[in-house]
Amino acid sequence: MPIPVTPWCKHHIQDNASLPVHTLLNEFMLLDDTDFPSAARLNLLREAFQPQWQGPMFVAQGELDKQSDPNHSRYYEEIIASDNSVPTRENSWHDLFNALIWIQFPSTKALLNTMHMQDIAHHGTHPRTERRNRITHFDECGVVLALEEGDANKSNMLLNTLAQHQWQDSFLTHRHEWGTHITPFIFGHANLEMMLSPFIGLTGKWLAVSVPKGFSNMNKWQQRQEVDKSLVKRITELDAFNKSPLLKPIPLLGVPGWYEEQDENFYNNSEYFRPLRPGAKPSIQLPLFDITTV
Repeated sequence: MPIPVTPWCKHHIQDNASLPVHTLLNEFMLLDDTDFPSAARLNLLREAFQPQWQGPMFVAQGELDKQSDPNHSRYYEEIIASDNSVPTRENSWHDLFNALIWIQFPSTKALLNTMHMQDIAHHGTHPRTERRNRITHFDECGVVLALEEGDANKSNMLLNTLAQHQWQDSFLTHRHEWGTHITPFIFGHANLEMMLSPFIGLTGKWLAVSVPKGFSNMNKWQQRQEVDKSLVKRITELDAFNKSPLLKPIPLLGVPGWYEEQDENFYNNSEYFRPLRPGAKPSIQLPLFDITTV
């Protein structure tokens, strides 16, 4: 589905975008900007929110084309790895949200880049490997579900409910668990771009991680640091996207608080909240907690 062009306008974003988009842009102090954030502006945000981070700089695509890659001979992931810089297109929502994910979860984004480069070194840039397709899918559409340690049975139950597409149980019956025991984070920058103008059918792919008890009482940046560490650990434990099936679908507008119209009738829309496909294989990421050792 084509994504409508969204202007850089605070009131348009407030009136149309899903809550996670508005909240994120507001937290990064971008909503009151009069112009689309430049690469230089994003680097200032990186320094403000991640002062200890030695990760890549953001470089305007136009400057990159002129100075270091005029023939477009290098692949995107290769530029990140070799130059320690992220090519960022001017006036691009997609690239803006990509930058904001880098600032929030730098270790995970760096790991994904490393895994891309491992496959490129062994197999070349084309054709893309199945692992690189899985990495990209998570990078573009990933939703991280952070579950607090301490009640393994509850955590596994909540994830199984989602995995079995028991949407009303997950989003209505257990609504009170969202934001307390289970905390969702949008990782996929394509998800954020599409949530500028949300539509029925908008779906992400979730990956669950365990986080320390008391996580829900931390501030947002403490939470992000914990999620970033947990993601690196979890992706490594799951054989770095080498195996499947791994990611599971989640209707983004069904996540409590991410859309205005979330009554029972909304969740009865089986064209959006689809039942589990017969014969669907279980995800290798479940169970998150081994109750024999917890």
